[in-house]
Amino acid sequence: MDQIKAVIFDLDNTILNRTRTFEGFTQSLIKTYFSHMETTADISQRIIELDQDGYKDKPLLFTELLQELPWAVSPPHAELMEFYGTEYVRSAVLMEEAREVVQQLRSKYQTGLITNGKTDIQYGKIDQLGIRDDFDCIIVSEEAGVKKPDPRIFQLALDHFGLSPEQCIYIGDHPVNDVEGAAKVGMNTIWMEVNQPWQESITARPLHAITHLRELVALL
Repeated sequence: MDQIKAVIFDLDNTILNRTRTFEGFTQSLIKTYFSHMETTADISQRIIELDQDGYKDKPLLFTELLQELPWAVSPPHAELMEFYGTEYVRSAVLMEEAREVVQQLRSKYQTGLITNGKTDIQYGKIDQLGIRDDFDCIIVSEEAGVKKPDPRIFQLALDHFGLSPEQCIYIGDHPVNDVEGAAKVGMNTIWMEVNQPWQESITARPLHAITHLRELVALL
């Protein structure tokens, strides 16, 4: 890894524990809108299922929730979107040892973050976690006008650092958006195994697969 000058991360389910964050939001939603229900486990499970690990378009998600869930009084769609923007951000939780690992790597490398999502939501989570200053470069897809796996969003990071792809390594959980996307621009990658299964159609191969961020310290 002598040639590596920058370590670049995905955010959701890599640095941020997206699973726990959305579970926290779900409990807040249930507490606010479903206090009339004696049991809510099925409601919670259905919300999480419909969210599809964060890949469901949020306006569509809340349209579906309004149609499916046993609301006492159905709130306006806009109210739920606003509730999401506040409570989801407020529920942000880091992956175990995420900050410690990033700060340790910063002693050797420049650090970056590339994330798909809405600018206000993604920066909101970053600031809720207090990690904005842990990264030399942060790129959010809405702000950038391009999203993973498009190689152009990875090129933006290379341009910022003034480095070649071979001088950077990218860590993320999504086989297509992260591993394949970064590989297309020429970066080496490390796959963070969380919720997204590997797809055999992917020809890119990560240098390593990890299940915990602390493994990076030994690898890098």
